[in-house]
Amino acid sequence: MSARRLSRVPESGTVKIANAVSKLRSEGVDIISFSTGEPDFATPDNITQACVTSLNKHFTHYTPSVGIPELREAVAEKSRTENNIPCEAANVLVTPSKQAIFMTALAMINEGDEVILPDPSWVTYDACIRLAGGIPKYVKVSAENEYRMTPEEIAELITPATKMIFLNTPANPTGAVATEADMKGIADLAIDHDLFVMSDEVYEKIIFEGKHISIASLPGMFERTITINGMSKMYAMTGWRLGWVIAPPEIFKFLNTLQTHSLTCCTSFAQQAGVEALRGPQDSVKKMVEEFRVRRDIVMEEMAKIPTLNAPKPKGAFYIFPTYDHDISSIDLTEYLLTNAHVAVTPGSAFGPASDGHVRISYACSREDLREGMKRIGEALSKLDR
Repeated sequence: MSARRLSRVPESGTVKIANAVSKLRSEGVDIISFSTGEPDFATPDNITQACVTSLNKHFTHYTPSVGIPELREAVAEKSRTENNIPCEAANVLVTPSKQAIFMTALAMINEGDEVILPDPSWVTYDACIRLAGGIPKYVKVSAENEYRMTPEEIAELITPATKMIFLNTPANPTGAVATEADMKGIADLAIDHDLFVMSDEVYEKIIFEGKHISIASLPGMFERTITINGMSKMYAMTGWRLGWVIAPPEIFKFLNTLQTHSLTCCTSFAQQAGVEALRGPQDSVKKMVEEFRVRRDIVMEEMAKIPTLNAPKPKGAFYIFPTYDHDISSIDLTEYLLTNAHVAVTPGSAFGPASDGHVRISYACSREDLREGMKRIGEALSKLDR
């Protein structure tokens, strides 16, 4: 009954786990969830209050499809000063980050176009590419390279059918942070082979070592880069569904066409809150990142006590992507840990065709839960092969 295009897309592995956790908790089971892909902090009060003020002023109607002028200006200013992206407000489309990725795929990918992306990578990239008729071409990244996707690995996959490269740094699910040399090398490949780049930078503020580099800031790259970012991770605003895309004029007009025929516009009063998020105090972001750093170190410390788990220390985001030394699929291991340890992790196979043999651990939860959850995992794994 459904459209054939949907047969190309599997169920989201991350959503499946979240639903299982919700069901077990509703039954009274004490589940520690390491599967959550969102900060466990509250949206800062100043941002929430800006939304309340907007509602009290009855700012509750349609806005321009591209977003309110104040927010587009704030995004452009932030992107120029912090990311060195040579953009203006006219290059900014206010839209949820996930919607931006979906629209980018629809706007840029034709049937049979090849898109290069890392394995592992966020589950929705593959879905968006396939729904647009494209063909995902995976770079199997390695722990030896800290799970970074290197220019040399990308170059091996470029063919006459290659249209785009999908980047994500800091990365979900590995926490990998691209180096300056990585970015320059990828930019050179894009220019030399006339490729476009989709750069998902939603975790850019959550970085512990190294520095974030926006590929659109490099010479010759603004014209061929679609930069996607948003409020969800850096301001703990996942439920607000507010983000943006920055694109050169020729691409921007196609994205806006898709927006007008789908969302129409983002929620009006949420956009007013977005202005406050970008232009208001940033102390909450710094505190959140420092807490994530402490939590990362706790997980690494506890994981060192489990001989069958291993991963390089992530430099950003709030995930660790360890391998495990057990003869079992990652889906089966996830179910085993959920049933026997009452700990939810996400199977590696959800993130790429060659990422079985891993699980994703999110440390977006309390220090106490991290220590207890890792202890439970260690005890359950010690019994697995007996």
